[in-house]
Amino acid sequence: MTRPVPDVVPGGTGALVRCDWAEANDLLRTYHDREWGQPVTQSRALWEALVLETFQAGLSWNTVLQKRENFRAAFCGFDPHRVAAFTPDDQARLMENAGIIRSRAKIAATIANAQAWLAMHNAGEDFAAFAWGMVHAAQAHERGTGLEAQTPLSGRVAKALKHKGFRFVGSTTAQAWMQAVGMLDGHEAACFCYRGASSRP
Repeated sequence: MTRPVPDVVPGGTGALVRCDWAEANDLLRTYHDREWGQPVTQSRALWEALVLETFQAGLSWNTVLQKRENFRAAFCGFDPHRVAAFTPDDQARLMENAGIIRSRAKIAATIANAQAWLAMHNAGEDFAAFAWGMVHAAQAHERGTGLEAQTPLSGRVAKALKHKGFRFVGSTTAQAWMQAVGMLDGHEAACFCYRGASSRP
């Protein structure tokens, strides 16, 4: 789902005001305007976003975004059923792929996270309901403003994901993921996309 982008600030005149980070280049601007913070409610799409956030850890989001299509090809269209079956030979192949971020730990975590997603799916547990349920259950004052690098809520989400077998998902990664998929509104207050700290699909 993509967000319609107005030509001017809604209810005003002049150029759109965006989050500062989105003004670095056209790629980030388009991603910010049309995708970032839009509520994602499909389980596979949420898993895809989590994969990309784990690869972003310690790096810039611009780097990940530039390589997103390469990641999509390398990880079978972000199909967790297929990625869960990756072998050590597949891991070695991915380590030779210059089109992605070649981190052995992050590649291994992606495979483990596909297996964790699949285990939930096979047990009849919907990943989207699991993830959004934690956010909906939180009180507004627990969510903060949505702009923090990490919060008590993101810590609990990271802990719950780890309990399910997910790896390389700390509190900061969980917070960035929740912002990216619209569980929290991480847009700056002046940004034309800003809705408020909490969000519901």
